[in-house]
Amino acid sequence: MVRVSRFLPLAAGSAAMSCVGGSVAVSAEIADAPLFTIQALRYALACLLLLGFAASSRRRPVRPRGTEWLWLAGIAATGLVIFNVALVQGARHAEPAVLGVAVACVPVLLAAIGPLLEGRGPAPAVLAGAVVVTVGAGLVQGMGRTDGTGLLWAVVAFACEAAFTLLAVPVLGRHGPVGVSVHATWLAAVMLAVLGVLHEGPAAALRLTASDLAAGAYLAVAVTAVAFVLWYACVSRLGAGRAGLLTGIAPIAAALAGMALGGPAPRPLVWAGIAVVALGLAIGLRTTGEGSPDRPLTGRRPVPALIGEIA
Repeated sequence: MVRVSRFLPLAAGSAAMSCVGGSVAVSAEIADAPLFTIQALRYALACLLLLGFAASSRRRPVRPRGTEWLWLAGIAATGLVIFNVALVQGARHAEPAVLGVAVACVPVLLAAIGPLLEGRGPAPAVLAGAVVVTVGAGLVQGMGRTDGTGLLWAVVAFACEAAFTLLAVPVLGRHGPVGVSVHATWLAAVMLAVLGVLHEGPAAALRLTASDLAAGAYLAVAVTAVAFVLWYACVSRLGAGRAGLLTGIAPIAAALAGMALGGPAPRPLVWAGIAVVALGLAIGLRTTGEGSPDRPLTGRRPVPALIGEIA
Protein backbone atom coordinates (compact mmCIF):
# COMPACT_ATOMS: atom_id res chain seq x y z
CA MET A 1 0.00 0.00 0.00
CA VAL A 2 1.31 3.46 -0.91
CA ARG A 3 1.96 5.50 2.17
CA VAL A 4 -0.12 8.65 2.60
CA SER A 5 3.09 10.69 2.93
CA ARG A 6 4.06 9.63 -0.61
CA PHE A 7 0.56 9.71 -2.08
CA LEU A 8 0.02 13.40 -1.30
CA PRO A 9 3.03 14.72 -3.24
CA LEU A 10 2.24 12.31 -6.08
CA ALA A 11 -1.29 13.67 -6.17
CA ALA A 12 0.03 17.23 -6.07
CA GLY A 13 2.42 16.68 -8.97
CA SER A 14 -0.22 14.87 -11.01
CA ALA A 15 -2.72 17.67 -10.44
CA ALA A 16 -0.14 20.28 -11.44
CA MET A 17 0.66 18.50 -14.71
CA SER A 18 -3.04 17.98 -15.39
CA CYS A 19 -3.55 21.74 -15.06
CA VAL A 20 -0.67 22.38 -17.44
CA GLY A 21 -1.85 19.85 -20.01
CA GLY A 22 -5.45 20.96 -19.81
CA SER A 23 -4.47 24.58 -20.46
CA VAL A 24 -3.53 23.94 -24.10
CA ALA A 25 -6.95 24.93 -25.41
CA VAL A 26 -7.03 28.03 -23.19
CA SER A 27 -3.57 29.10 -24.30
CA ALA A 28 -4.77 29.02 -27.90
CA GLU A 29 -7.24 31.77 -27.01
CA ILE A 30 -4.43 34.27 -26.48
CA ALA A 31 -2.40 33.33 -29.56
CA ASP A 32 -3.20 36.68 -31.21
CA ALA A 33 -2.84 38.81 -28.06
CA PRO A 34 0.30 40.87 -27.29
CA LEU A 35 2.45 38.03 -25.93
CA PHE A 36 4.65 39.84 -23.41
CA THR A 37 1.87 42.06 -22.08
CA ILE A 38 -0.69 39.31 -21.48
CA GLN A 39 1.94 37.07 -19.88
CA ALA A 40 3.15 39.91 -17.64
CA LEU A 41 -0.41 40.46 -16.41
CA ARG A 42 -0.83 36.72 -15.94
CA TYR A 43 2.21 36.37 -13.70
CA ALA A 44 1.47 39.60 -11.81
CA LEU A 45 -2.01 38.32 -10.94
CA ALA A 46 -0.60 34.93 -9.99
CA CYS A 47 1.93 36.60 -7.69
CA LEU A 48 -0.83 38.54 -5.92
CA LEU A 49 -2.81 35.34 -5.43
CA LEU A 50 0.25 33.56 -4.07
CA LEU A 51 0.96 36.42 -1.68
CA GLY A 52 -2.63 36.22 -0.45
CA PHE A 53 -2.27 32.49 0.13
CA ALA A 54 1.06 33.02 1.90
CA ALA A 55 -0.49 35.61 4.21
CA SER A 56 -3.52 33.44 5.02
CA SER A 57 -1.32 30.45 5.82
CA ARG A 58 1.28 32.54 7.69
CA ARG A 59 4.01 31.55 5.25
CA ARG A 60 5.34 34.98 4.37
CA PRO A 61 8.05 34.69 1.69
CA VAL A 62 11.56 35.54 2.83
CA ARG A 63 13.89 37.89 1.00
CA PRO A 64 16.38 36.10 -1.28
CA ARG A 65 20.03 36.49 -0.43
CA GLY A 66 23.30 36.01 -2.26
CA THR A 67 23.21 33.50 -5.09
CA GLU A 68 19.54 32.76 -4.42
CA TRP A 69 18.76 35.77 -6.59
CA LEU A 70 20.51 34.03 -9.49
CA TRP A 71 18.61 30.77 -9.05
CA LEU A 72 15.24 32.52 -8.77
CA ALA A 73 15.94 34.89 -11.65
CA GLY A 74 17.02 31.87 -13.68
CA ILE A 75 13.68 30.16 -13.03
CA ALA A 76 11.80 33.27 -14.11
CA ALA A 77 13.94 33.94 -17.18
CA THR A 78 14.09 30.38 -18.52
CA GLY A 79 11.02 28.56 -17.21
CA LEU A 80 8.60 31.45 -17.61
CA VAL A 81 9.86 34.08 -20.06
CA ILE A 82 12.03 32.30 -22.63
CA PHE A 83 9.85 29.18 -22.53
CA ASN A 84 6.79 31.17 -23.62
CA VAL A 85 8.79 32.87 -26.36
CA ALA A 86 10.06 29.49 -27.56
CA LEU A 87 6.53 28.12 -27.81
CA VAL A 88 5.30 31.09 -29.84
CA GLN A 89 8.32 31.34 -32.12
CA GLY A 90 8.57 27.58 -32.49
CA ALA A 91 4.92 27.32 -33.51
CA ARG A 92 5.75 29.44 -36.57
CA HIS A 93 8.22 26.83 -37.83
CA ALA A 94 6.99 23.55 -36.36
CA GLU A 95 3.77 21.70 -35.69
CA PRO A 96 2.71 21.71 -32.02
CA ALA A 97 3.55 18.02 -31.70
CA VAL A 98 7.24 18.76 -32.31
CA LEU A 99 7.38 21.13 -29.34
CA GLY A 100 5.36 18.66 -27.29
CA VAL A 101 7.78 15.83 -27.98
CA ALA A 102 10.72 18.06 -27.03
CA VAL A 103 9.13 18.86 -23.68
CA ALA A 104 8.26 15.18 -23.24
CA CYS A 105 12.00 14.43 -23.09
CA VAL A 106 12.27 16.40 -19.83
CA PRO A 107 11.76 13.37 -17.49
CA VAL A 108 15.03 11.81 -18.64
CA LEU A 109 17.01 14.98 -17.96
CA LEU A 110 15.39 15.49 -14.55
CA ALA A 111 16.02 11.87 -13.62
CA ALA A 112 19.71 12.21 -14.53
CA ILE A 113 20.56 15.70 -13.23
CA GLY A 114 17.98 16.31 -10.50
CA PRO A 115 19.46 13.82 -8.00
CA LEU A 116 22.95 15.31 -8.52
CA LEU A 117 21.67 18.73 -7.44
CA GLU A 118 20.17 17.05 -4.37
CA GLY A 119 23.50 15.43 -3.47
CA ARG A 120 22.61 11.90 -4.59
CA GLY A 121 23.22 9.64 -7.54
CA PRO A 122 20.55 8.94 -10.17
CA ALA A 123 18.33 5.95 -9.37
CA PRO A 124 18.41 3.33 -12.17
CA ALA A 125 14.70 2.57 -11.79
CA VAL A 126 13.81 6.24 -12.10
CA LEU A 127 16.01 6.62 -15.20
CA ALA A 128 14.40 3.57 -16.78
CA GLY A 129 10.94 4.84 -15.92
CA ALA A 130 11.79 8.27 -17.35
CA VAL A 131 12.80 6.75 -20.69
CA VAL A 132 9.54 4.78 -20.85
CA VAL A 133 7.48 7.86 -19.91
CA THR A 134 9.22 9.88 -22.63
CA VAL A 135 8.43 7.21 -25.25
CA GLY A 136 4.80 7.11 -24.14
CA ALA A 137 4.47 10.90 -24.16
CA GLY A 138 5.96 10.93 -27.66
CA LEU A 139 3.29 8.49 -28.81
CA VAL A 140 0.58 10.67 -27.31
CA GLN A 141 1.93 13.81 -28.96
CA GLY A 142 2.81 12.35 -32.35
CA MET A 143 5.85 13.64 -34.25
CA GLY A 144 4.85 16.45 -36.60
CA ARG A 145 6.86 18.40 -39.17
CA THR A 146 9.43 21.13 -38.65
CA ASP A 147 12.38 22.95 -40.17
CA GLY A 148 15.79 23.75 -38.68
CA THR A 149 14.55 26.86 -36.88
CA GLY A 150 11.60 25.00 -35.42
CA LEU A 151 13.90 22.25 -34.18
CA LEU A 152 16.10 24.86 -32.51
CA TRP A 153 13.15 26.41 -30.71
CA ALA A 154 12.03 22.92 -29.65
CA VAL A 155 15.42 22.38 -28.02
CA VAL A 156 15.11 25.76 -26.26
CA ALA A 157 11.65 24.80 -24.97
CA PHE A 158 13.04 21.49 -23.71
CA ALA A 159 15.91 23.18 -21.86
CA CYS A 160 13.65 25.82 -20.33
CA GLU A 161 11.09 23.30 -19.14
CA ALA A 162 13.83 21.33 -17.40
CA ALA A 163 15.34 24.49 -15.91
CA PHE A 164 11.99 25.37 -14.32
CA THR A 165 12.43 22.38 -12.01
CA LEU A 166 16.21 21.99 -11.75
CA LEU A 167 16.95 25.63 -10.86
CA ALA A 168 14.43 25.46 -8.02
CA VAL A 169 16.15 22.58 -6.23
CA PRO A 170 18.87 24.71 -4.51
CA VAL A 171 16.36 27.27 -3.17
CA LEU A 172 13.41 25.08 -2.17
CA GLY A 173 15.05 24.33 1.18
CA ARG A 174 14.94 27.92 2.43
CA HIS A 175 12.03 29.38 0.48
CA GLY A 176 9.66 26.44 0.19
CA PRO A 177 7.20 25.89 -2.69
CA VAL A 178 5.22 29.07 -2.00
CA GLY A 179 8.27 31.30 -1.65
CA VAL A 180 9.88 30.02 -4.85
CA SER A 181 6.59 30.50 -6.72
CA VAL A 182 6.14 34.05 -5.42
CA HIS A 183 9.63 35.19 -6.36
CA ALA A 184 9.57 33.45 -9.76
CA THR A 185 6.25 35.04 -10.72
CA TRP A 186 7.06 38.62 -9.72
CA LEU A 187 10.46 38.45 -11.38
CA ALA A 188 8.88 37.08 -14.55
CA ALA A 189 6.17 39.75 -14.47
CA VAL A 190 8.82 42.48 -14.33
CA MET A 191 10.87 40.93 -17.15
CA LEU A 192 7.83 40.47 -19.35
CA ALA A 193 6.52 43.96 -18.61
CA VAL A 194 9.81 45.48 -19.76
CA LEU A 195 9.76 43.36 -22.91
CA GLY A 196 6.12 44.33 -23.48
CA VAL A 197 6.85 48.05 -23.32
CA LEU A 198 9.88 47.71 -25.62
CA HIS A 199 8.34 45.42 -28.24
CA GLU A 200 4.57 45.94 -28.01
CA GLY A 201 4.30 49.49 -26.71
CA PRO A 202 2.99 50.93 -23.44
CA ALA A 203 -0.61 50.83 -24.70
CA ALA A 204 -0.57 47.11 -25.59
CA ALA A 205 -2.79 46.28 -22.60
CA LEU A 206 -5.57 48.37 -24.16
CA ARG A 207 -5.64 45.99 -27.14
CA LEU A 208 -6.51 43.00 -24.97
CA THR A 209 -10.04 41.69 -25.45
CA ALA A 210 -12.37 40.32 -22.79
CA SER A 211 -11.57 36.83 -24.08
CA ASP A 212 -7.84 37.50 -23.72
CA LEU A 213 -8.27 38.70 -20.15
CA ALA A 214 -10.47 35.74 -19.20
CA ALA A 215 -7.97 33.26 -20.62
CA GLY A 216 -5.08 35.08 -18.92
CA ALA A 217 -6.92 35.00 -15.60
CA TYR A 218 -7.49 31.26 -15.90
CA LEU A 219 -3.84 30.68 -16.69
CA ALA A 220 -2.85 32.86 -13.72
CA VAL A 221 -5.03 30.94 -11.26
CA ALA A 222 -4.95 27.30 -12.37
CA VAL A 223 -1.76 26.96 -14.39
CA THR A 224 0.41 29.34 -12.38
CA ALA A 225 -0.65 30.08 -8.79
CA VAL A 226 -2.07 26.62 -8.08
CA ALA A 227 0.05 24.45 -10.37
CA PHE A 228 3.37 26.07 -9.41
CA VAL A 229 2.91 25.50 -5.69
CA LEU A 230 1.62 21.96 -6.19
CA TRP A 231 4.53 21.14 -8.50
CA TYR A 232 7.25 22.55 -6.24
CA ALA A 233 5.63 20.82 -3.26
CA CYS A 234 5.91 17.56 -5.18
CA VAL A 235 9.54 18.23 -6.15
CA SER A 236 10.52 19.16 -2.59
CA ARG A 237 9.13 15.87 -1.30
CA LEU A 238 9.91 13.33 -4.04
CA GLY A 239 12.98 14.95 -5.56
CA ALA A 240 13.36 16.28 -9.09
CA GLY A 241 13.99 12.85 -10.62
CA ARG A 242 10.82 11.12 -9.46
CA ALA A 243 8.69 14.23 -9.77
CA GLY A 244 9.89 14.60 -13.35
CA LEU A 245 8.18 11.35 -14.27
CA LEU A 246 4.85 13.04 -13.70
CA THR A 247 5.44 15.49 -16.56
CA GLY A 248 4.30 12.64 -18.80
CA ILE A 249 0.78 13.32 -17.52
CA ALA A 250 0.64 16.74 -19.24
CA PRO A 251 0.24 15.51 -22.85
CA ILE A 252 -2.33 12.97 -21.67
CA ALA A 253 -4.32 15.74 -19.99
CA ALA A 254 -4.07 17.82 -23.17
CA ALA A 255 -5.43 14.96 -25.30
CA LEU A 256 -8.30 14.23 -22.91
CA ALA A 257 -9.14 17.93 -22.52
CA GLY A 258 -9.36 18.28 -26.29
CA MET A 259 -11.82 15.41 -26.41
CA ALA A 260 -13.86 16.88 -23.54
CA LEU A 261 -14.09 20.20 -25.40
CA GLY A 262 -15.64 18.54 -28.44
CA GLY A 263 -12.57 17.35 -30.29
CA PRO A 264 -12.21 13.90 -31.85
CA ALA A 265 -11.55 10.89 -29.66
CA PRO A 266 -7.85 10.01 -29.30
CA ARG A 267 -6.49 7.64 -31.94
CA PRO A 268 -5.41 4.10 -30.93
CA LEU A 269 -1.75 5.24 -30.94
CA VAL A 270 -2.60 7.87 -28.33
CA TRP A 271 -4.25 5.28 -26.09
CA ALA A 272 -1.16 3.12 -26.51
CA GLY A 273 0.99 6.08 -25.47
CA ILE A 274 -1.13 6.59 -22.36
CA ALA A 275 -0.58 2.95 -21.41
CA VAL A 276 3.19 3.31 -21.95
CA VAL A 277 3.28 6.43 -19.75
CA ALA A 278 1.44 4.50 -17.01
CA LEU A 279 4.01 1.71 -17.29
CA GLY A 280 6.87 4.21 -17.00
CA LEU A 281 5.33 5.74 -13.90
CA ALA A 282 4.96 2.28 -12.35
CA ILE A 283 8.62 1.50 -13.06
CA GLY A 284 10.02 4.79 -11.80
CA LEU A 285 7.84 5.24 -8.72
CA ARG A 286 7.79 1.68 -7.38
CA THR A 287 10.99 1.87 -5.30
CA THR A 288 11.64 3.84 -2.15
CA GLY A 289 15.15 2.71 -1.45
CA GLU A 290 18.46 4.26 -2.42
CA GLY A 291 18.12 7.53 -4.30
CA SER A 292 14.59 8.17 -3.10
CA PRO A 293 14.40 11.43 -1.09
CA ASP A 294 11.37 10.80 1.08
CA ARG A 295 12.70 13.57 3.28
CA PRO A 296 11.51 17.06 2.29
CA LEU A 297 14.02 19.37 0.62
CA THR A 298 12.33 22.25 2.39
CA GLY A 299 13.50 22.99 5.88
CA ARG A 300 10.23 24.55 6.88
CA ARG A 301 6.91 22.76 7.27
CA PRO A 302 6.32 19.26 5.88
CA VAL A 303 4.99 19.21 2.34
CA PRO A 304 1.95 17.04 3.13
CA ALA A 305 0.75 19.75 5.54
CA LEU A 306 1.20 22.38 2.86
CA ILE A 307 -0.73 20.32 0.31
CA GLY A 308 -3.52 19.93 2.82
CA GLU A 309 -3.78 23.71 3.10
CA ILE A 310 -3.95 24.12 -0.67
CA ALA A 311 -6.70 21.55 -1.02
